[in-house]
Amino acid sequence: LGRDDGSQGIPRGNLFGVFDLADDITMYAVVAICFVLAIAAVVRVVSSPFGQVLEAIRENEPRAISLGYPVNRFKLLAFVLSATLAGLAGGLKALVIGYESLVDLHWSTSGDVILMTLLGGMGTILGPIVGASFVITLQNWLADKVGEWVSVIIGVIFLACVMAFRKGFVGEGHALYRRLHGWRKRDAADAATAAESDALPEPGKTKVKALHAPVQWGPPA
Repeated sequence: LGRDDGSQGIPRGNLFGVFDLADDITMYAVVAICFVLAIAAVVRVVSSPFGQVLEAIRENEPRAISLGYPVNRFKLLAFVLSATLAGLAGGLKALVIGYESLVDLHWSTSGDVILMTLLGGMGTILGPIVGASFVITLQNWLADKVGEWVSVIIGVIFLACVMAFRKGFVGEGHALYRRLHGWRKRDAADAATAAESDALPEPGKTKVKALHAPVQWGPPA
């Protein structure tokens, strides 16, 4: 510990003394369960009143202050929650890989997280997941092909997304879905209006519906 090359040979050990994390399948299952639980916790926090206050602070902090919310306290709690999730992710990474390097403590790591969030889409839960999957996959795929040019290529992709897709992959997908859904609603409304127009009589003409009463011969029964 404390070396300039990080910590190496980190043992996986056993989870609760029962599950052997040295087995890759068991380790994968543990990581998947932690991932699902973390996403569920984030969804619960976002949909809670606490999450609504955080959203209000993000959109208009002076207004949240004027409404009497302790903004600094909410920011501190949000920082603690994010640090908890980051620590969980870092611990799982160290267990999976078996070592922890000082690269994760460099400022570029924080930049990568921001890059993943912006590419995927800010203000969405699925956006950071999509952005992280895209960046990590691209790094692993191009590492053996272009070497150090990976960062340059990702930077160019980031600039292109900022210029053309400012809402990120997921944000632009949601916007496209809303536009298509709106077009379908308008088409349905236009079709209904056209059907009602066809049912109306033409100007100067009146549609008369003749009513024929049955004729009874003799006294009513």
